[in-house]
Amino acid sequence: MSKLFLPLQVKPSEDVVWRNLQGESVLLDLKSGVYFGLDAVGTRIWTLLQDHSDLQAVLQELLAEYEVSEETCARELMYLVSAMAEKGLVQTESQ
Repeated sequence: MSKLFLPLQVKPSEDVVWRNLQGESVLLDLKSGVYFGLDAVGTRIWTLLQDHSDLQAVLQELLAEYEVSEETCARELMYLVSAMAEKGLVQTESQ
């Protein structure tokens, strides 16, 4: 399943600011006014997206840090990235 991520690049939108609040984060799109909350794992994904635009690299980091199957991790990662993309918080593109 993770092979679906190989050609996908994701980067945070330039209009988004964020704050970490005791392990959880709040994202704000300054352009649209959309707020988006992240739990601790979502916050980790957000910080990884700032370091790696390649979703496969993000997936591998998560698998090294958390006890989760690759299938579950890939599915949840794609769900979160899709939700953020729908709200304009990240930009996605194929390589």
